[in-house]
Amino acid sequence: QAQLVESGGGVVQGGGSLRLSCTGSGRAFSHYAMGWFRQAPGKEREFVAAIRWSRAETHYHESVTGRFTISGDIAKNTMYLQMTNLKPEDTAVYYCNQVDLYGRKWLPDSDRWGEGTQVTVSS
Repeated sequence: QAQLVESGGGVVQGGGSLRLSCTGSGRAFSHYAMGWFRQAPGKEREFVAAIRWSRAETHYHESVTGRFTISGDIAKNTMYLQMTNLKPEDTAVYYCNQVDLYGRKWLPDSDRWGEGTQVTVSS
């Protein structure tokens, strides 16, 4: 299974910005789509954003639409999540993974997760 490594998290004030990065093996980035998920303390992991490489399509959870932008460079085996206008409710550990579309939901395609990167937004 592919191994993915997330980075770029940190502590920011509300309204601030961060850019997360996801790097990994070519095997992971050969999948047709990849995405970001996050897990806040005491909550289940939730979908944040996905990118379908071949169509250059992007998809977002409604709570981050207009504030987050997913992008990537397959040649560099790297995916990004640009986060702006951050809110305290964005505080979570962020993870990347291969994704598949099931009906209207983007779900992780692999049950293997990296360590994630912590994002903390203060009010």
